[in-house]
Amino acid sequence: MEAIVLLSGGLDSATALAMSRASGRVCHALSFSYGQRHEVELAAARRVAQALGAASHRIVSVDLGAIGGSALTDNTAVPKGRSEAEIGSGVPVTYVPARNTIFVAHALAVAEVTGAQELVLGVNVLDSSGYPDCRPEWIAAMQQVARLGTRAGVEGHPVRLVAPLISMTKADIIRAGVALGVDYRLTHSCYDPAGDGAACGACDSCVLRRRGFEQAGVPDPTRYV
Repeated sequence: MEAIVLLSGGLDSATALAMSRASGRVCHALSFSYGQRHEVELAAARRVAQALGAASHRIVSVDLGAIGGSALTDNTAVPKGRSEAEIGSGVPVTYVPARNTIFVAHALAVAEVTGAQELVLGVNVLDSSGYPDCRPEWIAAMQQVARLGTRAGVEGHPVRLVAPLISMTKADIIRAGVALGVDYRLTHSCYDPAGDGAACGACDSCVLRRRGFEQAGVPDPTRYV
C-alpha cells in the first residue's frame, strides 16, 4: 500500500513517517513552502525523508504569507516563555489560518494522481497548542471531504486519512520514535530559529518539545541558542 505523508520536518511528522514505514507502507513525503518564517524546517524535512526511507519527497509552494494572520507568516512576534497552562488555552497567534485544511486538499490531489490509498498526518490533539486543525473532529470532517469531493471518493475508494499520533502525549511520541530508530537530531520544531538554525528554546513548540524529551526520559538532541 502507498501513502502520502505530510512531512514538516518536525518531531511529530517524522515519527508519523517512521510509523507508516514500519507498517509496511510505501511512503511519499509531501512538504510545503508556505512563507513560514521557520523555513529551515524544509531542510529538516529533506533529511528526515532520506533517513527514514521515503520513496519520494515533494515540496509544494503555497503562499500563505499573502494571506497573513499568523506569527509564522507575518511580522507578528512569536510568543515566548508561556506556561503550559497558557499554551493549552485558546488558539495562539502561531496558528496559520486553515493551513492544515489547505495542506490536506493538496495532499488529496497528489494521492489521486499517484494512486496512494492513505494520507498520513502527524497532528496531535494533546500537544497541539490549541490548534483547531489538529482535532479528531477536523480529521473526520476532512475524511468526508475525501469521500465526497474527490473522484476516488465518489467511485467508492476514498483516500483514508490516518493520524497515528492524535491521542499520544509528546513523551509517548518520542518513545515510539526512538523505538523505531528516528534520529531526532535531524528534525526541527522551533517557530523562531536563529540565523544558523538553532532553536530559540522559548517558543511554544520548543517548550513542548523540551518537555516531551524530559518526560520520555530521552536526552534532548536539540541545538538551542
